[in-house]
Amino acid sequence: MDFLAAMVPYLAVIVPSAALAALFYFAMKAIFNADRSEREALAQAEREADERLD
Repeated sequence: MDFLAAMVPYLAVIVPSAALAALFYFAMKAIFNADRSEREALAQAEREADERLD
């Protein structure tokens, strides 16, 4: 029980930082996935526009 009581202050410092890092990771992952999808959609639209012009 003493070990657990000694670990609580360390966990109180590490857990919020780890949670913030995880939140940042998933937010950046979502942004990059949205950017990739937008680039693919734009490329597809440009291909379709080029096909119509030919």
